[in-house]
Amino acid sequence: MIGISADLAEAEWEDWRRRAVVLPVAYHEQVMAAGGLAAVIPPQLGMAAEVVREIDGLVLAGGGDVDPGRYGARPHPAVRRADAVRDEWEFQLAGAALDADLPILGICRGMQLLNVIRGGTLIQHLPDAVRSTLHLPVRSGFGKHPVATRPGSRLQAALGEHADIATHHHQAVDVLGEEVVETAWAEDGVVEGIEVRGRAFACGVQGHAEESGLTGLFEQLVAAAAGRRSAQPSSHS
Repeated sequence: MIGISADLAEAEWEDWRRRAVVLPVAYHEQVMAAGGLAAVIPPQLGMAAEVVREIDGLVLAGGGDVDPGRYGARPHPAVRRADAVRDEWEFQLAGAALDADLPILGICRGMQLLNVIRGGTLIQHLPDAVRSTLHLPVRSGFGKHPVATRPGSRLQAALGEHADIATHHHQAVDVLGEEVVETAWAEDGVVEGIEVRGRAFACGVQGHAEESGLTGLFEQLVAAAAGRRSAQPSSHS
């Protein structure tokens, strides 16, 4: 059972416009294709430990910017206003998952959040740092660019030495958090993958693996979750 963190947003369907739980379908489709069961998890403040006890793995999905205050920075003018509820919930959820050594895969915002929760920082607006549109070539949709992976890393095992990955982000990892190591890079040197040392599986990828046809990371996550479940049969009621 793989939990996937979801956003809250105004959504439209048929004659309705309501605040809704929102998650692109590619996330749960990739979990299912990798042999897992997908559980979409909306913000539930104060319930992170209980949620973590009921799932075998966690995907921290992409989305809006993490509040720069979380890493001690003033907001850049290009920062999209943070969702305070989602930020607080995912910090609670990721913290509980790391404490429990639950397998975690962070994608885009999810990777950035993993770094920040470990005390790291973010580049708030990549065009200022790299002077290109490589990482956000179109405003509504995905571009694609190659990444190189670190030998021996989970990303290399999943993607190979090089892979083309879907991209849509204007922020990236800057200073690494405690026990966070780089595992992939774009051609301009921007960090595209991380792992947290001392955890069975805590991996982040900056590109949108769920949109890239790259199933290896989801297969690794599901395998790690299944192994954890079989080793702890009493952890599920």
